[in-house]
Amino acid sequence: MDQITFSEAEYQIKKRKTRREIFLEQMDKLLPWTQLEKKVARYYPKGQNG
Repeated sequence: MDQITFSEAEYQIKKRKTRREIFLEQMDKLLPWTQLEKKVARYYPKGQNG
């Protein structure tokens, strides 16, 4: 279990969000991920054969 240092904790608070992070946060709010996961799950391999 790794603990973060004081400088890392301070950096996490003051860090500016990149355009990518902002975009991904917006996508998380807009898309119904649980419904999409259910539809994709039947086509995704289960991983039981190897």
